[in-house]
Amino acid sequence: MSSNVEASLKRIQLHKGVVGTIVVNAEGIPIRSDLDNSNTLVYASACKTLTLMANNVVRDVDPQNELSIIRIGSKKNEMIIAPHDDYCLIVIQSNE
Repeated sequence: MSSNVEASLKRIQLHKGVVGTIVVNAEGIPIRSDLDNSNTLVYASACKTLTLMANNVVRDVDPQNELSIIRIGSKKNEMIIAPHDDYCLIVIQSNE
């Protein structure tokens, strides 16, 4: 990964409450993560499915619009998913 990408990921990780970041390629395969392997695979798989479904909903509502970010909160964590053409960025943030 380029130094700009690495610097951006390090800056994200410095934010208060950030538990981990995952970068997933277009096929849904994690290419960078600071979480353990099992959690990385769970998040990557779930986010790929969720992103496809959310993208379909956005297109159904407005065919000229496109999905830019998904933010999901639970009691324990919050996930921020930023899908792009070649990759997807997943940030897990603690609510505590």
